[in-house]
Amino acid sequence: MSALARWCHRHRLVTVLLWLGLLVGLGAASGAFGTKYSDSMSMPATESSKALDLLKAGMPAAAGDTDTVVWHSTGGSVNDAATKDRMSKVLEEISTAPSVASVVSPYDPQGAAQVSKDGTTAYAQVNFTGNAREIPKTDVEHVVGLAQQARTDGLDVQLGGQAVQNSESEMGGASELIGIVAALIVMTLVFRSLWAAALPVLTAVAGVGTGVIGTGLLSHGMSVASVAPTLGALVGLGVGIDYALFIVNRHRKGLMAGLTVQESVVRALNTSGRAVLFAGLTVVIALLGMLILGIGFLNGMAISAALTVGLTVLAAITLLPAMLGMLKLKVLSRAQRRQLAEQGPAELQSAGVWARWALRVQSRPTGKALVALLVMAAVAVPVFSLRLGSSDAGNNPRTSTTRQAYDLMADGFGAGSNGPLLLVAEAPGAPEKAALAKLVTELKTVPGVAQVASAPLKDGQSIGTVRVVPSTSPQSEQTSDLITDLRERVVPQAEAGTGLQVYVGGATATAADFADVLISKLPVFIAIIVGLGCLLMMVAFRSLLVPLIGVAMNLLTMGAAFGAIVAVFQWGWGSEALGAGAAGPIEAFAPVMIIAILFGLSMDYQVFLISRMHEEWTHTRDNRRAVRVGHGETGQVITAAAVIMACVFAAFIFGGQRMIAEFGIGLALAVLLDVLVLRMVLVPALMHRFGAANWWLPRRLDRLLPHVSVEGEPDQAPPLRVVPEPAPEPVDATH
Repeated sequence: MSALARWCHRHRLVTVLLWLGLLVGLGAASGAFGTKYSDSMSMPATESSKALDLLKAGMPAAAGDTDTVVWHSTGGSVNDAATKDRMSKVLEEISTAPSVASVVSPYDPQGAAQVSKDGTTAYAQVNFTGNAREIPKTDVEHVVGLAQQARTDGLDVQLGGQAVQNSESEMGGASELIGIVAALIVMTLVFRSLWAAALPVLTAVAGVGTGVIGTGLLSHGMSVASVAPTLGALVGLGVGIDYALFIVNRHRKGLMAGLTVQESVVRALNTSGRAVLFAGLTVVIALLGMLILGIGFLNGMAISAALTVGLTVLAAITLLPAMLGMLKLKVLSRAQRRQLAEQGPAELQSAGVWARWALRVQSRPTGKALVALLVMAAVAVPVFSLRLGSSDAGNNPRTSTTRQAYDLMADGFGAGSNGPLLLVAEAPGAPEKAALAKLVTELKTVPGVAQVASAPLKDGQSIGTVRVVPSTSPQSEQTSDLITDLRERVVPQAEAGTGLQVYVGGATATAADFADVLISKLPVFIAIIVGLGCLLMMVAFRSLLVPLIGVAMNLLTMGAAFGAIVAVFQWGWGSEALGAGAAGPIEAFAPVMIIAILFGLSMDYQVFLISRMHEEWTHTRDNRRAVRVGHGETGQVITAAAVIMACVFAAFIFGGQRMIAEFGIGLALAVLLDVLVLRMVLVPALMHRFGAANWWLPRRLDRLLPHVSVEGEPDQAPPLRVVPEPAPEPVDATH
């Protein structure tokens, strides 16, 4: 790290220009090639994906996205002449719009069932030429505009469906700006220097900017979800600002200790820079751990998020040293610069609120550990009722057209009308066609089925579809049970003794398959990233207990995150107020992403806390002093880092996107509890109780593991002199 730090410091202008050139170059490439995001959740070898493949092969015109135009008359029937004429003209215009394959109107014979029993609500099916993500946004907006022109005081017209929902979704924007401003305010209060506060923000923005633009370009070579850039920005801003914050804080201490700017930059990179590199590696490994799941939808998000984190680390160890060299002593506050000029170098003193708190934890570790455990357990309690699934338009904000269309459909045709199942059948001969007809009749008697519609197969046609409307909403547990019943009992009975092949598909079945596959692979994923995390910590700190403590803390943090998410989004405690819609299941892919992100971030704080303790242990071999000094000296900067990261995450809660809001609230609360309750209370309390055993590693294992220094070699970064702390309070054995 010394050579890199010196090069970047000496060639600071070149380094800054290289980063600027990278940003401009990637931006130009993005402008030329654009992006090609894909939100397909189909899983290979699942029944829903087989249904889609069969539909594409046999009936390609029916394989595109199907959205709905819903209208409700408050002053009469939808069959009144004025309403019928008005809507028929609009539907005719929509049928000839770009990207529209066909429109099934309730005023046509094949759409007769698309009028509610009371005659006040009707809907038309708009069949697009491709899936929701392939359709140009301008084409969908054109359809929305045509439909909304039909609105009058007595006629409410709304639109639902995935393509429409994609067109009204605006990812990112204000959330990133709010998070940056909040972080800037916190760092200004901590550093008392606007320049020092601005550096971590500039560093993070450079890393995140290149990462997000790179993600867009990456979407041309692999499947990347449209939500990936927002998630990358969410994680990248948080870790990027924190990583730079730790280095700037160490650099400021070096300057106050009398080092030259270059010497201080080198020391900061050799100590905090190494910790940043190690911490960033844990985050990247945790994110890339999702690749073992073999799910295309998650692979793209994992790689793009890991790319963004990697670039923020690169910015912290290259761009930041260059900017520190440019600013020289301006990273210190005016008071510090005046003190340095008048009084000379200042010895670092382990004083202040965190030093006093470290003494209190040392004096009564058991009682404080129990309180910390109770707090974390209380927050995590809701996790035991976690239900994974897929939210639907009923969870969208009340003001959105998709939510209003959902409510109109539910009121007029039942909750299941918003997520019909599509059975795709292959019936090559007469016996199979007869079996299919019998199946259609049988489906009408199945519990949980509200409606069945099937067009008879024409001569020479072997692929048919059956539309099954459940009596419950798409996200309901009863709907999932119905899918299972159809696949395991109803359909196999119809297929028995014939060549008939029937697959249960549709968006609702696809979401159910996606959740089932993820749930089945989650234990393996957790075991792998926990194992890798343990190994990395063992290599870094030559200890068995420290990695185990870190893993236990990470699991508690995950429990708190999911407890908060369940309470808000599944139980509905304030989800409407956040603009995240009504209560519903937690997105199936949320656990995997949150576990990966939180595991990496929690390891970050463990690394920064333990590395200072380990540094002191290496010099004194006094566990009590090592834990107390590491706890007291890192308390302020780790707490500030957690507050900053929580502010960045919280800024994404109010963006009107349920998926992003789940990440925002879970990560924000988890990070705060992780630092304030676990790292500042439980971890040091446990390490005081374990004593010197914290740093024990079997000799045979010590010889096998490679030696990696997180804090830097002693001859490269001699410890700053520390004024001795007052003697700790006597330990009360009753606590």
